[in-house]
Amino acid sequence: MTSIIKYLYNKFKRLLHFITIPNRILKLNVGAGGVPFDKSWYSCDINVLDLTKREDWISLLKNKKVNNIFAEHVWEHLNEKDTRLANINCFEFLKKGGRLRLAVPDGFHPDKEYIEYVKPNGTGIGSDDHKILYDYNIMKQNLEKVGFKVILVEYWDESGKFHYIKWSKKHGKVSRSKDYDIRNKNGKLNYTSLIVDAIKE
Repeated sequence: MTSIIKYLYNKFKRLLHFITIPNRILKLNVGAGGVPFDKSWYSCDINVLDLTKREDWISLLKNKKVNNIFAEHVWEHLNEKDTRLANINCFEFLKKGGRLRLAVPDGFHPDKEYIEYVKPNGTGIGSDDHKILYDYNIMKQNLEKVGFKVILVEYWDESGKFHYIKWSKKHGKVSRSKDYDIRNKNGKLNYTSLIVDAIKE
């Protein structure tokens, strides 16, 4: 497919998408990557919603607010500038009391192979596009700077201790997590994510 045909095709897909989107989006799953998700969520990718572009949010939501935004292993693909823009837009387009749930690779995971797999330019699939290896401190500070109250849901700390609070799938099911990742067997946490809930008070 030539570049001009590809451009026109994507433009048409985007236009068609905006014509057919539901009138009332309440739960938004961003950077879905075509992965099937709960039908109560509206899932989309960058061709529909560039997280950094306010005009895309307006085009999609028509200045309406949503109850939930969910992103699993998306934020690590954003650089520092784009992360701030995405955080600002999520804050703006959430209703008061709304929740942004983010899951990213955890930079404090004690397994060296895990870190090698997920770090920017690491050995894992997609890691060549990773920009930031988060830990709970970095994530919390970034979200608090734009006004969120942050709840740490699952994370490793500096000493290699794992922290976990019971969380509900209704705010977004993180497949790469303590309870849902099939790589975690016999009580060993082989693959977890740093998971946070950011609340707009």
